[in-house]
Amino acid sequence: QVQLVESGGGSVQAGGSLRLSCAAYGHTYSIYNSIYCMTWFRQAPGKEREGVASIGGDGRTSYGDSVKGRFTISRDHAKVIWYLEMNQLKPEDTAMYYCAAGRTCSDNNYWGQGTQVTVSS
Repeated sequence: QVQLVESGGGSVQAGGSLRLSCAAYGHTYSIYNSIYCMTWFRQAPGKEREGVASIGGDGRTSYGDSVKGRFTISRDHAKVIWYLEMNQLKPEDTAMYYCAAGRTCSDNNYWGQGTQVTVSS
């Protein structure tokens, strides 16, 4: 069984930065056998869940249009941690952020509990 745990959320003013982390816990074999792609999602109150950024096992990344040029997704293979560096934050970035992972980028079998990001103007 694989568990994902997010951290790093908080409150910042517009223009500020935050770095979110998503750590995978479980047997090493399970983690590497179960996770190829990791995606950060976010959901604001009253809005649909939105894919923010994803990174595959080959290192290829993709970003939602609203965060391109401001957010960067990365990973630390050794520590099995993924990061979402968020710069130039805007009030509209306010949401609960979740990491999800699976064998493909559309196969999100594992989800974290979420971490809140609040950006004030």
